[in-house]
Amino acid sequence: MTAASPTPPFRPRYWRLWWKFVTVSLSREMIFRWNFLVEVITTCFWMSAQLLLFEVIYSKVPRIQDWSRSEYFGFMATGMLINGFVEMLFMPNCANFSEQIRTGNLDFALVKPVDSQFFVSFQTVDLSSLVQCILSLGLLTYSLVTSGVTLTVGSVLMYTFLVVVAVAFFYSMMIALASAAVFMGRNQGLYDFWFYVTSFARYPGDMYRQGWAGEIFWFGFSFLIPILLVVTIPSRMVLQKTLSPHPGVILIVPAMTAISLWGARRVFQWALSHYRSASS
Repeated sequence: MTAASPTPPFRPRYWRLWWKFVTVSLSREMIFRWNFLVEVITTCFWMSAQLLLFEVIYSKVPRIQDWSRSEYFGFMATGMLINGFVEMLFMPNCANFSEQIRTGNLDFALVKPVDSQFFVSFQTVDLSSLVQCILSLGLLTYSLVTSGVTLTVGSVLMYTFLVVVAVAFFYSMMIALASAAVFMGRNQGLYDFWFYVTSFARYPGDMYRQGWAGEIFWFGFSFLIPILLVVTIPSRMVLQKTLSPHPGVILIVPAMTAISLWGARRVFQWALSHYRSASS
């Protein structure tokens, strides 16, 4: 089976195809309304539990590092927003990739007259995760108001750009790990690894800078694999906090994300070049 076709250009037909994926996913969600409702309730419960946890913590201490209660809620909202988009757009597709390989359904995806990576990555949209994105924006608004931050058009645009970059970075990690299913058949262990690693991004990067071991951990997950930076930097920027360790660090995030996307693309193509179809 050949590798994926060249990277798809930004053509209207790809946008139309993606919108068709959205409408089909919406129809599927409406067929199983109770499942959709349970997922929404679960999301609300999880977010409420996170807020309650830090309400209790901040009732005992005024600040954690240089993060006040309102500022930390802004960081939390940014992380939840990024995670919501990743789970809505990519998680169900990457999780289903190994199943497509096992059942042979990947054959049908590879013969479609569109880019294979596009089709594999976007064919399902988890609309229940949209609720998490909406609630995250509400929490972010609360954080900005209570922190006394005055937004400008430039800061809103920059924040939006950095959130998109963060989503793209996590997607590159996810599609690269999903590609391993071509060789492993099942890659649940790799997904567990992805969840464990990305869980570090639930806390601001500077919280890990305690002792020499913490400094090494912070450096590795900031400048080698920028999991900490992609969430911390947009949070600090929109809250008008000093960018640590230097304002120029904001340029590292899009640069490393571009490299990560390029690498994930190469991994995906390499994996497909070793794929043996169900009919072969």
